[in-house]
Amino acid sequence: MLNFDVKRKINTLRDILVGKVPDPKAQVEQITIALIYKFMDDMDLQATDFGGKRSFFTGEYEKYAFSQIMLPENNANERLNLYAEGIDKMSNNPSLPQLFREILRNTYIPYRDPETLNRFLKEINEFTYDDSEDLGNAFEYLLSIMGSQGDAGQFRTPRHIIDMMVEITAPRKDETILDPACGTAGFLISAYKYIQAQNKDKDGNSTLSPEDKNRLMQNFAGYDISPDMVRLSRVNMYLHGFVNPNISEYDTLTSEEKWTDYYDVIFANPPFMTPKGGITPHSRYRVSAKRSEVLFVDYIAEHLNPNGRAAIIVPEGIVFQSQTAYKNLRQFLVDEGYLYGVISLPAGVFNPYSGVKTSILLIDKALAKQKDSILFVKLNNDGFDLGAQRREIKGSEIPDVVNIFKDYQKGISVEGRENTVFSNKTDIAGQDYILVGERYTQKNQFENCRWPLVSLCDVCEFDRRITEATDGPYIGMEDIEQDTGRISPTVFEGTNTIGNGASYLFDSNHILYGRLRPYLNKVAMPSFIGRCSTELIPIRPGRQILKEYLFIILRSEKSVSYAVGTYIGARMPRTDLKAFADFKIPLPPLTVQEEIVAEIEGYQKIIDGARQVVENYKPKIKANSTWPTAKVGEVVDFISGVTLSVGDCIDPNGLPLITIADVTENGQINTSSIRKVNPGKSVNFLRRGDLLFNWRNGSKDLVGKTALFDLDGEYIFASFLLGLRPNKEIIDSRFLWVLLNQYRVEKKYLQFMRQNVNGLFNREELKDVIIPVPPLETQQEVVESVFEELFIIEQNKRLIEIFQKKIKDRIAEVWGE
Repeated sequence: MLNFDVKRKINTLRDILVGKVPDPKAQVEQITIALIYKFMDDMDLQATDFGGKRSFFTGEYEKYAFSQIMLPENNANERLNLYAEGIDKMSNNPSLPQLFREILRNTYIPYRDPETLNRFLKEINEFTYDDSEDLGNAFEYLLSIMGSQGDAGQFRTPRHIIDMMVEITAPRKDETILDPACGTAGFLISAYKYIQAQNKDKDGNSTLSPEDKNRLMQNFAGYDISPDMVRLSRVNMYLHGFVNPNISEYDTLTSEEKWTDYYDVIFANPPFMTPKGGITPHSRYRVSAKRSEVLFVDYIAEHLNPNGRAAIIVPEGIVFQSQTAYKNLRQFLVDEGYLYGVISLPAGVFNPYSGVKTSILLIDKALAKQKDSILFVKLNNDGFDLGAQRREIKGSEIPDVVNIFKDYQKGISVEGRENTVFSNKTDIAGQDYILVGERYTQKNQFENCRWPLVSLCDVCEFDRRITEATDGPYIGMEDIEQDTGRISPTVFEGTNTIGNGASYLFDSNHILYGRLRPYLNKVAMPSFIGRCSTELIPIRPGRQILKEYLFIILRSEKSVSYAVGTYIGARMPRTDLKAFADFKIPLPPLTVQEEIVAEIEGYQKIIDGARQVVENYKPKIKANSTWPTAKVGEVVDFISGVTLSVGDCIDPNGLPLITIADVTENGQINTSSIRKVNPGKSVNFLRRGDLLFNWRNGSKDLVGKTALFDLDGEYIFASFLLGLRPNKEIIDSRFLWVLLNQYRVEKKYLQFMRQNVNGLFNREELKDVIIPVPPLETQQEVVESVFEELFIIEQNKRLIEIFQKKIKDRIAEVWGE
């Protein structure tokens, strides 16, 4: 397991390189080469310590050993020359394994700054490795921080998800194993570790024979279309014990060279992106399709041996899309005895690289033929929160999910276990082979509910009264805050011209229900008369149900989950209202509804109070008159955002785009509703410590709202935000962040405004803004004090989480959970 210190060192290495090597991929390459270079020397030194001889740096190449380069008597220029010569000549070193000679071939240092390289090599010198497993773990972390999705829709699979899939599938030492879209070989390495762990005696010693180990080396294979990924995966495999990794540069979907190769076990998280115009495969696929995700699943199913098994991550379109190719694929998997289980993953499991909703298809050609049903399991908590940072949390359900499938494979009944749903194959066929567990929950999930269950259509009216009027408040999907249901006050400003087409009428007796993906949980309770988008459905409760109670029920996880299973449409799916009208909800007496509403509203008041503290806190720096000053333009570099029409560029597999709407009033970045786009052009990627300055807005009071970027992964930003990259040798990013937000609150930017209505404040004007610039140590002391206050703000955020959990638990009681 990689420790915090090693992670910190890798992050430090990136910070050292960023000024000379801004491309994250190039940073990974430079760090990878240096780590491997030092690792080879470490192995040589270890061998000599035990009385052996050097294996890598021998003869004329010994002077290029890392330990020789780092001798104290060598200055920065000498180290630069030795290291540059070493990596240039090492590809011809006959003592190196062929794999390493290939890795080092054509490598070079893309800069010639002795001091930068000296600092870089000193940090590399702090790494110590006892064996290749240690370096392999560090290497995987290095790949993870590079790991934003590529042009082919690739993104790194979290290690704990890989391990879960491997443990459920349980590969054996005598089986052949393939990943046809292997990336950095994470699945193959996890499978290898699993087999090693399963073949130990009671004392922890390996029971694998030399023949077993040799067979294992031959049994693992991987394909990838990207030569960079092939190189990285081969390194990763080597560092985990594979002397000659069987990783091929191969186009799995269009090539036929390996079509006759079959395997016992296949794992994959194939790329979800299909190029414009689709893929043109050869004619040997069972399902006729042009979508990459369909073809990959087809390929995997068709390349399993007679009793083969597979675990495949797929985007949600595979499990419910109505197009012919998707339906035919699902029918093939169900009717032909391939599929036996589906795991629904949380929507944010691949953050920050992608927010796309995914599932895992579990294939076992022997087991599936014995079963008349498909087992659906929903994973709600994978041990990490679903924000961009993916922070570790308690309550991971992964062990439970693994145990459910292990028992199911052994013939032990798992019916009634939490988050499990069974549906027989006949019912699935009758539902167009849709593979969403919630689609089949109505029959068996409410045994414990103490209140009668009624269909929505029996107690509510879906009131879609079209109007062509253009006056009065208009509410669009974007005007309803995710999760809270709060309606933006801008709907009353009279500037909304979006609603000039057809819209629905509503009044204070309605609930507005959002049916458009990817917006989940957009439900509002208006207190006025107005018009709304046709993607918002006005629902009028009947006499037997309180409006406030209905609002709570429609925003509950059960309702959202059921709606997920009733989506129709293609690129922007919508809830099937006919199916949703049949959704059954618990209906207690009105007096009990009142009690439930009162309790939840009490919790909500605490949440709202804490939220007021969070949203209204404004950090402030009290400047000392003795501090030197500078213009902003003297301490930062400016970077430009991307100009595009967001609606036209939305792509679930695209790059996360930070816009003005994602920057909160207090300068935080709200990651919950960041949209993904395909910009179709070169862009500037944000780095940690960058600031995003809101230079233009519909309200000049919002100009100067500034965010501090501190997220993992590749993010881009919209052009109405101005990127500032502080000079870290002069000013602390956090210090400048507090100052710029403070100046907005103090209205210091207003004197520069060139428009009376809209705020407009360009970079030339910002360059001339005067700021205090005390010594860095002083800046850091001031910032630490401010961040103590921010800690209290975080405690209020925690209070919000606690009472949100209380609301969730109370609603679960209503459902009988």
